[in-house]
Amino acid sequence: MAYLDNIAVFVRVVELGNLSAAGRDMRISPAVASNRIKELEKHLGVRLFNRTTRQLMPTEHGTVFYAGAKQVLEAVTEAEAAVSALSGQPRGTIRVTAPLGLGRRLIASGIPEFHDRYPDIEVRLRLSDHEINMMKEGIDVAFRLGVLEDSSLTMRGIMDCERVLVASPAYLKARGEPVEPKELITDRHDCLMLRYPGLREHYWTLRTRTGPAKFEVRGPFDSDDGDVLTGWALAGRGIINKPRFEVEPFIRDRRLKVILPENPPTPVQLASVYPHRKLQDPKVRLLLDFMAERCQRLIRDLLAGR
Repeated sequence: MAYLDNIAVFVRVVELGNLSAAGRDMRISPAVASNRIKELEKHLGVRLFNRTTRQLMPTEHGTVFYAGAKQVLEAVTEAEAAVSALSGQPRGTIRVTAPLGLGRRLIASGIPEFHDRYPDIEVRLRLSDHEINMMKEGIDVAFRLGVLEDSSLTMRGIMDCERVLVASPAYLKARGEPVEPKELITDRHDCLMLRYPGLREHYWTLRTRTGPAKFEVRGPFDSDDGDVLTGWALAGRGIINKPRFEVEPFIRDRRLKVILPENPPTPVQLASVYPHRKLQDPKVRLLLDFMAERCQRLIRDLLAGR
């Protein structure tokens, strides 16, 4: 088992590029991770990494060994999943990711309940509004709002979510309320955008009489955290484009107002995303089913004010 643990550490170091990141991911110290690599190198009789001040790069031997080691770990994972299916007692670790707002409102609060039902399953949740490379980061399940572009992944739709444009009454009093979409692209209005490196969408798509249309909106500042945008909107700093369930409480207490109700943003699909082979894993299927039902219920409750 120690040898398999050493292989697992090696694979994560290759994928993450340094010992500290791999150690954090596997919940071990950098010193322990380093010792595991040294043990593996001693066993194989070769050097697996070229060490620089910032990163570990696999040697030629390391690159060759990584390909086989990855297959070994995947085979072990699949074998464990098969045993869990036969025994009816799913166990192991699931790595989950979700955007910040979605994760905080719908996913995070469900993790303890899921663990109560299935105490032998550990869940490691990572929240980020950045798009995460699931294969590189070793993520089993991602919950996303948007379309799937990676063909190596499978998407399971949960529900379509209405989007709205909202701003505070104070902002609308100072700037005026837009009555048609084209006003959003003038200097009169500030639109608060979610932006981060690698994000492909730098526009808002709104429904119009002639069909969906893209508007290259702009504003004086943006953020890679969707909740920061909501905070700025509440403070009267601009207009935001949000799933309605995220801002419904503020709409209901009149801290935010829906604008351009006749030209709403196009809906966004809430979905779970996972590598093809993961659906064979009973613990992953359990989490997907549990979170799908929970998200649908919580969104309905949020929209209904419950």
